[in-house]
Amino acid sequence: MPHISQRGQAMPASPIRKLVPFAEMAEQQGKKVHYLNIGQPDIPSPAGAMDALRHHDVKILAYSHSAGFISYRKKLVDYYSKHGIHITAQDMIVTTGGSEALAMAMGAILDPGDEIIIPEPYYANYLGFATASGAVVIPVVSSIESGFELPSMSEIESLITPKTRALLLCNPGNPTGKLYTKKELAQVRKIALKHDLFIIADEVYREFTYDRLKHTSVMSLEGMEEHAVLIDSVSKRYSMCGARIGLLASKNESFMSSAMRFAQARLSPPTFEQIAAEAALETPDVYFKEVNVEYTKRRDYLIGRLNAMDGVFCPKPSGAFYCMAQLPVENSDHFCQWMLESFDHEGNTVMMAPAGGFYTDSSLGAQQVRLAYVLDVQDLKVAMDALEVGLQVYPYRLA
Repeated sequence: MPHISQRGQAMPASPIRKLVPFAEMAEQQGKKVHYLNIGQPDIPSPAGAMDALRHHDVKILAYSHSAGFISYRKKLVDYYSKHGIHITAQDMIVTTGGSEALAMAMGAILDPGDEIIIPEPYYANYLGFATASGAVVIPVVSSIESGFELPSMSEIESLITPKTRALLLCNPGNPTGKLYTKKELAQVRKIALKHDLFIIADEVYREFTYDRLKHTSVMSLEGMEEHAVLIDSVSKRYSMCGARIGLLASKNESFMSSAMRFAQARLSPPTFEQIAAEAALETPDVYFKEVNVEYTKRRDYLIGRLNAMDGVFCPKPSGAFYCMAQLPVENSDHFCQWMLESFDHEGNTVMMAPAGGFYTDSSLGAQQVRLAYVLDVQDLKVAMDALEVGLQVYPYRLA
């Protein structure tokens, strides 16, 4: 048999999608599966974006510039300015989703054997992109008991070695829903400047903040022009996950020059989808206000139900649309599979993401799951009823 590379063999499986075969089997058995495992919003995409797809006058789907349509990037300048991020069209590369932006950023920054520090639990694909780059993820452990606050500056600095090249922050966080405070970001800024590191800031959930809290971008921090790298995407903001349009941005000219060579190698971001993304920028503010109200209702209901269950603990997230819950089970992988394979409550069951895959040491998440509140409150009620009964009858429940 032909040889598979060590890097290919080391690529981690997705904790978010690995139970899909069991969910499909459950549906074939007639069960209603409530999908709380994946961040696929059920909110309609903006009408303007959909209309742009229906009524375009494009005759040939040609390549765009490798950095994306200049018209789109110029409009993004105004969008970011409203959020305190001051960049030009030349500071941006439109990418095929935020995933490609992450892959390009790591490719431009990390050599094989280099290290990148990431607070955990973290978005599982970060490990995949680092592995593909031949780099090593160094986790900064944060606890569910503290609501996943960043540890002290000295604790983070203790992990820095001559091989450290960057820190990666997801803010607001996936899978935690953690919104970092200005104090926490000031700490990260100080570390980056002191040790001459990049900060890769994944800010795709920027609009999803609650309780009147505001998002602060790493790009807006003083003196970070050479250190800050922005990862962004239309997927969650406009409920356009399938459009696969993201963004990579930085004021660091050397970094952007390197990233552009990666962009040129893949030729062009999707042209048709850029039409929709550009039109989405005209979405009125009322759209986001209504979405925020809806997600706040969902969050409050879900967190209330979870914390009312015997043996369950779930800190209240301040951003994104995820939460991490501690369950009275020894192995959340087994429990999540059991919920699909062996259980239903009045024909309903729940698909969740076992949290082990969000940690470098999977045992740290062995009793945790991530849930995405991407269903309306009525569906969440049915899902939580099923989860509560499931936990009560699960044969391996911890006392």
